[in-house]
Amino acid sequence: MAHAAPTPGGMTGPGTISGPSGTTGRGTFTSNLPDIFDARVHRVAKIAIPVVLGLVYGYWAAANRRGGGPITGWNLLFGFVTALAFIVLCLAVARFAPLLKRELHSLVKSGFAGAALGFLYSQTGESVLRSAAIGLATTAAVFLVFFYRYYTREDGEGNRIR
Repeated sequence: MAHAAPTPGGMTGPGTISGPSGTTGRGTFTSNLPDIFDARVHRVAKIAIPVVLGLVYGYWAAANRRGGGPITGWNLLFGFVTALAFIVLCLAVARFAPLLKRELHSLVKSGFAGAALGFLYSQTGESVLRSAAIGLATTAAVFLVFFYRYYTREDGEGNRIR
């Protein structure tokens, strides 16, 4: 069975390159990583991943609301509406959050994660205050992780540091 081997030079793409005498500028960079997926796979994944996550989220929310009881038509409708709302919001966050500065970028993504978890927890029948506290704690923890990641990998204008 034959497998394709990576070619010398790796993949190229937009980034920062080093110029003569240590100057840097925008251009293309070369990575030693092989290019496994083509652009079509990435385009499909940008839609497929939020859809799969949304379906799992909708099922999870419906199961929490049902509480081990029988599956009803209203429960199925709730799950699909929840999945649809999650998919739309996830696609919107994925599309528009990278356009913001790193602080707001981190806050939008972490706010989405905290609200999603808080909503799931609220479907178990717990109090609204406890659900909100869990959502805020999740938002704070995810914000710290995302902010650290963006702060260490981007300059002040949001350009990736290479």
